[in-house]
Amino acid sequence: MGARGRKGQLETMAPSPLALVAPSLPVELPAPPDHLSDESKAWWREIVATFELDPHHLKLLEAAADAWDRMVEARTQLATDGITVESGAGTKKVHPAVAVERDSRAAFARLIRELDLDEPVPSPAAYMRPPALRSNRRR
Repeated sequence: MGARGRKGQLETMAPSPLALVAPSLPVELPAPPDHLSDESKAWWREIVATFELDPHHLKLLEAAADAWDRMVEARTQLATDGITVESGAGTKKVHPAVAVERDSRAAFARLIRELDLDEPVPSPAAYMRPPALRSNRRR
């Protein structure tokens, strides 16, 4: 038990949750590579604004954006040409862009898994325990 009587001003002041967080300095986010499509550049900006990435993560992010752009380009080509083309012998064969689309999709999925972009880095406030639900309390 604590001491009886009036509490002093310092004892009654609880630390502000904002005081526990270090002031953030403006951080310049890395710009997307010039060769990416506009869609991939927008995605790049969203990812670097949401996640804290190390330099090697930026390389993986660039490779993922490249794979996405390559997949979209192959899909566009297939929409124009169809999934089969005529071979030199006059027979039908699978369009080469089918393999490009498949491989790029697989590469994109692997790179996203490697980057682990499922959840953004939680803020310090996220570590605070929420109040217990009435149904979870012990009786």
